[in-house]
Amino acid sequence: MQVHVVTGKGGTGKSTVAAALALALASRGKQVLLCEVEGRQGIAQMFDVPPLPYEERPLAHGPGHDGEPGGEVFALAIDPESALLEYLSMYYRLGRAGKALDKFGVIDFATTIAPGVRDVLLTGKVYEAAQRNKRSKDARHYDAVVLDAPPTGRISQFLNVNDELAGLAKVGPIKTQADAIMTLLRSPRTAVHLVTVLEEMPVQETADGITELRRVGLPVGGVVMNLTRPQVLDGDAREAALADALPLAEVGAALERVGLPADTALLDALGAEGRDHAERRRLEDTQRALVGALDVPSYELTRLPDGVDLGGLYELAAQLREQGMA
Repeated sequence: MQVHVVTGKGGTGKSTVAAALALALASRGKQVLLCEVEGRQGIAQMFDVPPLPYEERPLAHGPGHDGEPGGEVFALAIDPESALLEYLSMYYRLGRAGKALDKFGVIDFATTIAPGVRDVLLTGKVYEAAQRNKRSKDARHYDAVVLDAPPTGRISQFLNVNDELAGLAKVGPIKTQADAIMTLLRSPRTAVHLVTVLEEMPVQETADGITELRRVGLPVGGVVMNLTRPQVLDGDAREAALADALPLAEVGAALERVGLPADTALLDALGAEGRDHAERRRLEDTQRALVGALDVPSYELTRLPDGVDLGGLYELAAQLREQGMA
């Protein structure tokens, strides 16, 4: 598997998961290209680097694993205008003429009026990076490409470029490129991973997304359950919390033994916190069972108490690697 497409409902953390997956793959010694196509510069923000140009830039090193050296993660922000200019230069040798077209607004016009062409150009850059080999001249070879893709609701349309182009190009170089892209995207070299949180709407959208991906013949990889809560209460304690029957007097006595105040307000707040946690874990367990019934591999990433920074990304990468996703 070489191309990892990461999608998910907005707010589930798909960009974070894409970045963590890239680091996890690099920890196996792989050279990885992490791409984004939505123009948000999310990669730059997560790794605390300047905004990315349309150019492959070194981003981070994999930490290595089992005594083996890690690989490297490169990053690329793909925009359709630059991709079209590169396409014109590579296949039509337009060079300066292509830049002149850009100056006159033709590039922007073309990518706006024909959204199918826009998606071909965006996915085409991923295809070009994945097709390189170690014999490619003047181009870096990648063992894996991770794409931070559009949300679940648009992912099939985005990846299924053949359907997008059906009314625009029956023949010609754009159609030829679209066919080549689809061959890669539908092959065992590609997997589309879906990110969800354990709530009703995101899990249902994930299930619908898997059904739609399979309908159009795109390969489903795994489901990443993000932002899960740790199991800090055992079964009996959870049931007690849900019933407002936690032994708060015992908790108060334990606090006093270590010199901490244990007034009624504090104990009531701790009881409420315990109940909220137990209710959330019950919801997560219900949704986890639904994800388990989707018949795809699943992985879990825990909620980081201090939020996601670069150190947190490495921690999440280690979780994915340990669960066998990378």
